[in-house]
Order: sequence, then C-alpha cells, then structure tokens
Amino acid sequence: MSENDGKKTLGVRGPGRPGQVKQSFSHGRTKNVVVETKRKRVVTPKPSTAKSEGGASKPIGGDPRKRPAGITDAELERRMKALAAAKSREAEENQRREEEDRQRAEERERRRAEIEAKEREEREREEALKAKAEEDARRLREEDEAKRKAAEPKPAAPDPSEVQAREQRGQKTATPVRTDRDTRDKDRQAKPAKGGGDKRRSGKLTVNQALTGGEGGRQRSMASMKRQQERARRKAMGQSQDREKVTRTVQLPEAIVVSELANRMSERVADVVKALMQNGMMVTQTQTIDQDTAELVIEEFGHKVQRVSASDVEQVIEQTEDKAEDLQNRAPIITIMGHVDHGKTSILDAIRKARVVQGEAGGITQHIGAYQVQSDSGTTLTFLDTPGHAAFTSMRARGAQVTDIVVLVVAADDAVMPQTIEAINHAKAAKVPMIVAINKIDKHDANPDKVRTDLLQHEVIVEKLSGDVQDVEVSAKNGKGLDELLEAIALQAEFLELKANPDRPAEGAVIEAQLDVGRGPVATVLVQRGTLRTGDIFVVGEQWGKVRAMENDQGERVTEAGPSVPVEVLGLNGTPQAGDVLNVVETEAQAREIAEYRQNAAKDKRAAAGAATTLEQMMAKAKADENVAELPILVKADVQGSAEAIVQAMEKIGNEEVRVRVLHYGVGAITETDVGLAEASGAPIMGFNVRANASARQTANQKGVEIRYYSVIYDLVDDVKAAASGLLSAEVRETFIGYAEIREVFRVTKVGNVAGCLVTEGVARRAAGVRLLRDNVVIHEGTLKTLKRFKDEVNEVISGQECGMAFENYDDIRPGDVIEIFTREEVERSL
Repeated sequence: MSENDGKKTLGVRGPGRPGQVKQSFSHGRTKNVVVETKRKRVVTPKPSTAKSEGGASKPIGGDPRKRPAGITDAELERRMKALAAAKSREAEENQRREEEDRQRAEERERRRAEIEAKEREEREREEALKAKAEEDARRLREEDEAKRKAAEPKPAAPDPSEVQAREQRGQKTATPVRTDRDTRDKDRQAKPAKGGGDKRRSGKLTVNQALTGGEGGRQRSMASMKRQQERARRKAMGQSQDREKVTRTVQLPEAIVVSELANRMSERVADVVKALMQNGMMVTQTQTIDQDTAELVIEEFGHKVQRVSASDVEQVIEQTEDKAEDLQNRAPIITIMGHVDHGKTSILDAIRKARVVQGEAGGITQHIGAYQVQSDSGTTLTFLDTPGHAAFTSMRARGAQVTDIVVLVVAADDAVMPQTIEAINHAKAAKVPMIVAINKIDKHDANPDKVRTDLLQHEVIVEKLSGDVQDVEVSAKNGKGLDELLEAIALQAEFLELKANPDRPAEGAVIEAQLDVGRGPVATVLVQRGTLRTGDIFVVGEQWGKVRAMENDQGERVTEAGPSVPVEVLGLNGTPQAGDVLNVVETEAQAREIAEYRQNAAKDKRAAAGAATTLEQMMAKAKADENVAELPILVKADVQGSAEAIVQAMEKIGNEEVRVRVLHYGVGAITETDVGLAEASGAPIMGFNVRANASARQTANQKGVEIRYYSVIYDLVDDVKAAASGLLSAEVRETFIGYAEIREVFRVTKVGNVAGCLVTEGVARRAAGVRLLRDNVVIHEGTLKTLKRFKDEVNEVISGQECGMAFENYDDIRPGDVIEIFTREEVERSL
C-alpha cells in the first residue's frame, strides 16, 4: 500500500468541490479567488479483511468491475445503507397502513353491530308492545264476555226427584265445578311476566318506595304513561298517528319577518318558506313580508288572523265618554282675540289688575297667556290672551280650538282690520259664541257705531242692531264697561252649561312651551278633562314625562289642577309643540312606547314630504332650484309659539327667484351646536328674546358667524326681507332714444365698413346700445365703434343731422337698414 492510498490529491479541476472566496485588501480593493474544499476522510476496512459467508474474501458491493465509475467503497456502503433504510421504512409504512385499515374495519363492524343491536331491541320492544296490546285487547274481550255471561239469567235448579230418577236410569248430569285453584291458575296466566311492558303504575310512588328510597328522582306522570299506551295501541291496531290540528289566533302587524310568522303560528319555518315559494315569492326566513301576504299564508295554514298596527300602542289612552252623573260644573274658557294694538292685553290687565303690557317688548303681545280671574260675583273665569300680529295665526287658531267663548276686541277709533277678520273666521270655524268688546271709547275720535256697521260686512250682527251677538263698550284705561263685559261672559257661560268629569285621568292642551335654563322644558297646559296631579305620568305629542311640579298663573306651587285650570308643568323630557294634547297614562313604559311611536311616525312623515315620488319630479325640482337663490337662517326663540310664528313668517318671504330657508329652529339659548351648524351652512342666527351663552359667543367670534338679537317680530321680519331682497338680481330697464337710417356704406381702411346715416328720430349717442334692423327684423345687437359728424368724433347727434357710424365687430351693413338706438339702466328690486 502506498502512502496516498485512499486519498485524493488537491487540484482545481479534480473530483473535489471548487468554490470562490472574496479577499479584501486595503483601500477597498477586493479579489475573487477559486479554492477547493477537501472531502472528509472516511476510514473503511481493507478488502483483505472482509470475509464472506463461506470464509472467502468478497468485495463490498459485489464485483468491482460491475461497479459504476468513480464510486468508492465508502460511498457504495453509504448507498447500500440508505437503500436498506428506505426498504425498512417502506415496510414499516405498509405495516402501519395495514394496521389502520384493520382498525377501521373493526370500527365499522362494531358500529354495524351496535346499529343491528339497536334495531333488534327496537323490534323486540315493538313486538312486546304489540303483544301487550293484544293481551290487553284479549283481556278486555274476556271481561266483556264474563260480564255478558253474568248478566244472562241463570237456568232453574233441577228437581231432586228428577235427578234421582236420571241417576237410576244411568243418565247423570255433567255440570263442571270451578275450583279456586283453577281461578288462581287462570289469573296467573293472564298476569304478564316480570319485567314486561306493563308500566301503568311505574309513575306512582308506593309506601315501600317512599320508605326505602327505591326509585328516587323524577318519575313519569300517569298522563304520559297513558299517552304512550294509547300510541302503542293505535300503532298495533294500524291506526294513523296524526295529531289534531290546533287553530291559533295570530296577531299580525303591518310587516313581519318570515321566521317570526312561523313562530307565531307554531309551524316549521321551512313549511312557511315553501308556502311562500308556491305563491311565487322567493324569500328566506330573515326577509320581511307585508301584512296582506302574511294573512294569505296564515289562512292557508288554517289559523285565524288578528290584524294589529303600531298605532295600537295609543289604545291605552282612555277615550271613553263621561257619564252624565259624573259631570260637574267647570269654569268657562274665554279667549281674547283681535287686531294688534286694539287693547286686548290692556283689557285683561284691567280685569286682573295686573300690568302684563308693560313687560311686553314694543308694547305688543307676542306670547299667548293663560290666566284665572275671580269676578265680583264669585265666578271663576279662565282667560287666554292671544297676540294680534299677523305672524301669530297659529296661536290664534289654538286659542279658538280650546276656548268656550271668544271676546272680539275692536278699537272704537279704528276700523275692522285684517286680524279682526281672521279672529272672526277662527271663532266661526270653532263654532263658539262671540262677544264684541268695543274698546277705547274714552278717546275723542271714538265711533262705536262705525265698528258695529263694519262688522255687518262679515256677518256679525250685534244686539244693538237687532242681532244675537252681545256687544259691550269698554275702556281699558279708566275701567268703564268692564263689569258689563264680565256679566255678559257669565250670562253666556250659563247658557252653555259647561261641565266636565274631574275624577278621571287628565287630558289637556299645551298652550305654550319653552326651555327654561333653570327648570328645563316647561309647558303651559290647560286641563280640559280630569285632574292633573303631581307624580302623574303623561305623554304629550312626541314627548313624555312625569309631573315633577306645577305652578299656576300667579307663580304659586299647586299639587293638582282640575278642568279649565291653566298650569305650568315641569318634568318633561323634551320641549313639546304648542297645540299638542297631554294625556295621563298608567306606567312609564306605556308613555315611552307611545312617544317613540309618535317620533317615528313624524320622522317618516317628514321624510315622505321631503322626497320626490318619481325621478321626473326629482329632476324637475332640481332644475327649478337651479335658478332660485336661497337665504339660509337659524331661528332660536324663547317659546315654541314664537318660533313657530317666525318660521311661518319666513315661509311667506320670497318669490320665484329668491326664498328664505330655515335650516333649524328651536327654543332656548343659542348654543355652540347652533353656531357650528350656522358656520357649516353660511347662515346667520336670529335670536328672538334669547341670547347666546359664553361658549357660543366665543365660537361665533372665532368662526365669524353673525348672531342677531330681536325682541319685536316686526324688526326680525323686516331685516330678513331686506337681506333676501339683496339676493335679487337687478332689473334692467331699456329706454328708446332714437332711430337712424343708413343712406350709404363706405369702406374705410383700418376701420371697415362705415354707414352714412341720417338720424330720423330722437338722438344718437355713442355710449348707447344699437340694434341693426333689416326689414323690421333684428339681425345684430351691439355697440358703436365710432360716431362721427363730418371728420370729427362726437358723442351725440340730434335728429335731422347726418353722421357716420361703425359697429363693433360687425360689418354686414347695407343701405336702407335702420339703426335703433337705446340705453339700459339697472333698477334695484325688493320683496
């Protein structure tokens, strides 16, 4: 053996594994060097030491001549070991797979055996039940037979002499004798075997079981055992197992989910969906169907339908009529109506001995008030004071709806005015009696007869003119005629015989509502029926609440308010609308439910009113709005009635070119939220008898939002009207000033065609507009480029003189054409 036996020499192209190494030098220089990695040396036994099975030496892997080229003994040995390991792994895998197949087969066999055992037990149980049923039927037949035999008449006993004679003749009687042993054997045979199907008494608790505790826990009831026996008997007799159909009364709302409909009918959801699909509706169990479709499905399943709607929640409000024996006398409700500044509040102040007028801004009434007055005769009267301004139409209408008597105040020094006519119409619409109070008779120019005559034009005939309407001449300044007015009111109230039931849940009307800083939402309520007490839960319009406190018109706390009594109610969760009806309910849940329903209904109504029904209507509305300029504003007022009146006045401002749009209105102080909305919309904020809080003022100054404060509704309406007028485009007026006839057309270099004209009428000015007429048809409209008299440029040429004219950017002029000269001026417009 040589020294290099079994080793490989180093070399670049030898059998080794060449590679590259990157060498680094100074100054960033690098160099790639090819190197060779040497294999790990593997020690293998010498070929001479390997022994074969027969004792002779044999090379590993067989004959070296048949070995692949370049394969060493170590590499060959490794390959042989890898091959043996792969074969062993394959054998193990096959064995594991066969074991899994065997286990799966055993599992299948076990499950099949369990299923067969269950089926066998079921068959045995059914056979036992069938045998039990047959045994019961046979026993019943035997009992019926025994009863029938017992009911038959017994044969007469034989004569002893005849029996003895028969015995002598060898004819003995063969009457069988039934012993006790035979009876016991028969009963034992009839009794089922131990552990059989007789479970009729398995649900009962015996004394022994109770003492020993043999069968503890819950036992089956006798009714359950009887039902099981009945089912088994029917099954054994081959009878049908169909249960009797249960007819239900299904409450059906306006819209219902399919799964909920199936639940209310106690039917399977799949059956209901199938029925709907058969009717041509491809729906799922989570979809909603309408009331009519659901009714068809319910009738198809054989149930009864009871239609209900969301408005049924309001049925808890008692609407029954009062019995005659429960009614008691109540105070009359008198509404003071008339034109502005005719002295309505002054008369009421003189009656009440108060000074309400001095507290009103501008000396005019802008709020509706409710007061109670005790007359000298001891009669209690309830007065409603309404504003006379044209904007407060809704307030006057509300006052006429809740009143019993209308007092129409007309100034003796004035005539019948528009709001006087409106008050007459409200009284006629409400079908309430009217009393005319002619005020200001103390003035030197007072003429009460003229007022009576003017009222004839509106079908109001006073008693002095042989009519049926009472009229009283009064003076609020010196108190003249006030006693006669109260007597007339008391007389009219006696004729009406006003009564109400105080012993029932209260019902009233909201006269006014406001948002007080310290007390929250406050509503002035006039109770019409029943008695409102502290602690009552009520619902009013879209709001609800609990009476926390009540105050009368004098500001005193009261615990209850009967019919015809006005009070301020505290305890609402929100500010109601003026004119809403207050109803007392039993529980807070009912009040919440009714208020929520009304809020949703109002929201749907507003959405339906604001949305166009068809695409054509939407396009038409959008096209119409393109040419309309809008003035957006925000309105905050002290009370709900004033806010409503301002909004109605804003809706009347505008024409087909400009309009006022109220983005938001409400009651209470101006808040930071209002300022944010105004800034986003670029709208000013109009505050009526309210002010902005500190944070709102700071935010408005930072964001440049304009806030205007008003205390008189006249000023607010006039300012908004002036602002809306500024959005109107100026009106352009055209004024004719002259005619000129073209006699000749000249071509001038660098100027173009110049018309030699004769001014036939009026005057021609260079700054005026011109139209070119050819055969009385306008073919061009523009301005003059030049106007010359001889060779001089002039500003004006009078009638009868010749001149030269050239049009700006137009050369198609011919002899015989006529030039029309005119001027334009813009005129500011107003609403």
